[in-house]
Amino acid sequence: MVDFKQIAAFVWVAELGSFRAAAEKLNTTQPAISQRIAAMEATMTVRLFERGARGIKLTEKGQELLSHAQRMLALRNEMLRVAKAQNAVRGTLRLGSCETLVQTWLHHLIDELHQKYPALVVEIHVDTTHVLRAQLASHQIDLALLVGSSQEPKENCLHLCDYDLAWVASPGLKLHGRRVTVAELGKYPVITYPSVSLPYHAVKTLLTESGVKAPRIYGSASLSTIVQMTRRGIGPSVIAPIVIAEEIAEGKLCILDVDKVPAALGFYACWIDTPDSHTVRTVARLAQRTARNTSPGEQT
Repeated sequence: MVDFKQIAAFVWVAELGSFRAAAEKLNTTQPAISQRIAAMEATMTVRLFERGARGIKLTEKGQELLSHAQRMLALRNEMLRVAKAQNAVRGTLRLGSCETLVQTWLHHLIDELHQKYPALVVEIHVDTTHVLRAQLASHQIDLALLVGSSQEPKENCLHLCDYDLAWVASPGLKLHGRRVTVAELGKYPVITYPSVSLPYHAVKTLLTESGVKAPRIYGSASLSTIVQMTRRGIGPSVIAPIVIAEEIAEGKLCILDVDKVPAALGFYACWIDTPDSHTVRTVARLAQRTARNTSPGEQT
């Protein structure tokens, strides 16, 4: 008889591409996973995986059976969710977030999760969108709050909020209080998000289109670094003003009136559906509500 441990082992080995990764996901040992797969193959008299020097891959019959196994696990998890009712959201959630959201409303989300789902433990990973998307694809995190949606067919996305970008500078540069051009700003090093980010490429495009030859762009994954470099007058920066509201209010930084500004950043909750992604979907929807309730212009 095929049991759910065997089915879960089959699904996760297929999803993650290795027995070791499936063992880590299911909190067991690699030999235990191998035994479950072997027992399932023996019971069904089929080979589920081809094993070779380059690793493992599904056989044609394994590929055919995978969708059935995924549905069986999904139904089992749905049955358990209904049985547990309000306690269905539990366990550990590996949540990745870009720093902009950490600086704005992520603490509201974490507080609400603590109040609504005390049985849920949240591990927070803060990094750039580029890194978070790679971690999501490799199943190192369960849910990512990042910039931009994805064209990856396996990835699900919910729009969270949009934040404007602005040209910002220290008052010591004397660029505020008047209209300035991108070409004029190109005389300075421009400080912004890292080189793999959308703002970096947008800034580079604006500078080159304005005739700035060999623009100097200092990219950083650290918001505090961007803010400190800008405050010290190294050059203007392109950043979301929402994360520097205090510095602007105190006059330590000024929003500039520039002829061209990069497009706003769209933030999304992204995840890859698995047979046990009920918790992930629940948190993604809660993140969406939190963002809309706390972000300027997002309230509905």
